[in-house]
Amino acid sequence: MSHKYFPHTEADIHDMLEAVGHKSLDQLFDVIPDSIRFKGDYDLPAGMSELELRRHLEQLGQQNTLLTIFAGAGIYDHYTPSVVPNIIARSEYLTSYTPYQAEISQGTLHYIFEFQSMMAELTGMDISNASMYDGATATAEAAIMAVAVAKKADTVLISATIDPKIRRVVDTYAHYHGIKTATIEAHDGTTDRLDLERKLAAGGVAGVVVQMPNYYGIVEDYTGFADLIHESKALFIINSVAADLAVLKTPGQWGADVAVGDGQSLGIPMSYGGPSVGYMCCTERLVRKMPGRIVGMTRDNRGNRAFVLTLQAREQHIRRQKATSNICSNQSLMALFATVYMSLMGKQGLVEAANMSYAGAHYMCQKLIATGHFTLEYDQPFFNEFCLRYDGDIDALQAKCLEQGFMAGIKTGEHTIMFAVTEKRTKEEIDRLVEVIGHNLYQDGNN
Repeated sequence: MSHKYFPHTEADIHDMLEAVGHKSLDQLFDVIPDSIRFKGDYDLPAGMSELELRRHLEQLGQQNTLLTIFAGAGIYDHYTPSVVPNIIARSEYLTSYTPYQAEISQGTLHYIFEFQSMMAELTGMDISNASMYDGATATAEAAIMAVAVAKKADTVLISATIDPKIRRVVDTYAHYHGIKTATIEAHDGTTDRLDLERKLAAGGVAGVVVQMPNYYGIVEDYTGFADLIHESKALFIINSVAADLAVLKTPGQWGADVAVGDGQSLGIPMSYGGPSVGYMCCTERLVRKMPGRIVGMTRDNRGNRAFVLTLQAREQHIRRQKATSNICSNQSLMALFATVYMSLMGKQGLVEAANMSYAGAHYMCQKLIATGHFTLEYDQPFFNEFCLRYDGDIDALQAKCLEQGFMAGIKTGEHTIMFAVTEKRTKEEIDRLVEVIGHNLYQDGNN
């Protein structure tokens, strides 16, 4: 079969097949079992005009169910200013995603520098990279970084209150790097300090990972953790949802060595779970152990401000197998998205959005408890996410809410459900969801 847009000639294909010892392209796929091969005809419509195609896609789009989101657990329904997609499409930003040639990549290098500056300020840390794939892999990279710094210690302690998805990613990375992971037990939804002390006393600990707010939405108190961890020569690593740091105590204020987390909350659409962007910030002494790009500002020979990649010996195009990082493509587009979002929202905008999320969550929590069928799972301070114990069938409750257009929380246990509220949720939407839930409770009671 000839393909109009493939550049290879028949002679090219013949030469390549001969080099690999095959007579036809079909032979390249002989390893695929016949039992899993598709033998039918593809259900593809005939060619369409642009107008017909637009109409067809609109009809397909109408099959989607648009839900009002009251669920989080790592991905949140935050507001995205409509101007963001337009700005990130500007030509000065769409330069090569790998900006090794600084002369032609000033647009890319400039916004990476701004992203670093904003994230360092948001986390209260000295240095930021740009960027990681997502919050989970950023946390895994921080664990690897801790062991690289410690040299002789090979264990990373991880709080039981961290998001289970993040924990699984860290465990996977750790396994293939020869790193041991151990769990710090939880008490009433928070990290058990006594268990942390016991495990640190056992020795061999390179780093400690906690989350703020934690998986259950609880704002934990990490007072004294930094001193305790540093006495054991380990690194203190805090994972946070980026937007929450607009109002919460920063990792830098807690005395963390490394701050990591997901930046999806910085206006990046949910998009069925991706793409996202991870961030990593650290103290200045750890800068040479940090993976990912770092852009610096300098002056050219005419005295004009210019941006360049710094510490390039850490990257794969210089050291290859010995490089600190192989992260390259995602250091650009989603970091740009977050940068434009933060610049448009400004400090006050980020604070207002966070405060609206906090207020909405506490209002909703009170309304649900007032039904008499919900109680707080943990008597702890929470931000915009909270766990409730329900005295009925959670699966049935969520199904009823789904029918009414609500994604009502995430089931975290047999009788526990976790709700999330962002600045997009109005009082009317919260009242309507509580009404739907109350109506379902009334029906169940009559049945």
